[in-house]
Amino acid sequence: MKRRDFIKLLGGAAAAWPLAARAQQPRRMPRIGVLLPGTATSFAPRVQAFLEGLRDLGYVEGRTAVIEWRWGEDRVDRVPELAAELVRLDVDVIVTGGTPAAKALKSATRTIPIVIAVVGDPVAAGLVESLARPGGNVTGFSIVATELSGKRLELLKEIVPGLSSVAVMLNPANPQPQIELNETQLAARRLDLRLHSFPISPDTSIERAFEKMKAASVQGLIVLTDAVLYNYRSRILALAAGNRLPAMYFFRQFVEEGGLMSYAPSDRDLFRRAASYVDKVLKGSNPGDLPVQQPTKFEFVINLRAAKALALDVPTTILARADEVIE
Repeated sequence: MKRRDFIKLLGGAAAAWPLAARAQQPRRMPRIGVLLPGTATSFAPRVQAFLEGLRDLGYVEGRTAVIEWRWGEDRVDRVPELAAELVRLDVDVIVTGGTPAAKALKSATRTIPIVIAVVGDPVAAGLVESLARPGGNVTGFSIVATELSGKRLELLKEIVPGLSSVAVMLNPANPQPQIELNETQLAARRLDLRLHSFPISPDTSIERAFEKMKAASVQGLIVLTDAVLYNYRSRILALAAGNRLPAMYFFRQFVEEGGLMSYAPSDRDLFRRAASYVDKVLKGSNPGDLPVQQPTKFEFVINLRAAKALALDVPTTILARADEVIE
C-alpha cells in the first residue's frame, strides 16, 4: 500500500471512531422528579401504584430510569423549598399530588413538565388554562366529579338513622372544597338535610371546629377534599371518634386509619395513570397539549370497627355496595 493511501485510510478511521464511540455509549436514563407533600409511609400504596405503572411502560427505577424523591413530611412550608430543589436538578419531568405542591412547582419552573397525579380543580387553582387544553407546562388528573358530593350525603344518610343535620369541614383557602361545598348544598336540599359549614383556618383550629359542631348538635360530618386536612387526619379522626360523630371522608386512608367511611376516586388508580403521562412527556409530548383527565374509578370503603364503636347498625344493602369492608 502506498504511503499516501495508508494515511488517507488512517485518517478516515480516526474520523469514524468518535461516531462509533458515541453510538456505543449507553443512552442517558430519564430523570423523574417526584414531590409529594406527605411521608413515604403515608404515600406507600400510591407510590407502589405509580411505580407499577412505570414498570408496565418499561421504566424501572435504578435500571432504566432515575427517580429523585422529595417528601414534604406533612409540612406545607417545606414544599416550595423541595420544589426549587428538584428544579435545580434539571429533571426531565416532575410528578406531584395536591394543589399546594403543584402551585409550588409551577412557581418554581415554567419549562420542566409537571404531571399532577391527584388534584382538585386545576383551572380554579390557576394551574391550567382549561381541562381540554391545559397550556403551559402542567397537566394531570383531577378528582373533580359532579356526582361525588350527592353520593357522599346519600351514603351518610343511609347509615345514620334519622340524620337531619350535617357538618361540613373545609379549608376555605383551597378552591376545590368550595366547588364541593356548592354541590353538597344542592344535594342537601334534595335530601332534606341541613348543612353547617365549618371552615378550618389559622384563626379556627380543628379542635374549636368540633366544639362548634357539638354546640350545633350535628349528627354527621363530611370532610371536603384538601391536602391540609389530609395531613391533619389523625387529629380529625380522634376528635370525630371522641365526639361520637359519624363521618364521611374524601380518601380511603382516613378509613384505613380508623374513620367510618369514604367515597372517593381511587387515588391509586390515578397515580398509576399518571405514569402514562410521564411516558408521553418523556417521548416528546407537550404537557400543555395533554388534557387533564377526570377519575374513572371510584371506591366506597367502610370500617365496621368504627361503625360498632358508634353503635351504628350498617344495613346489608350498604355492605353489599362497598368496594372494601374493614372488619
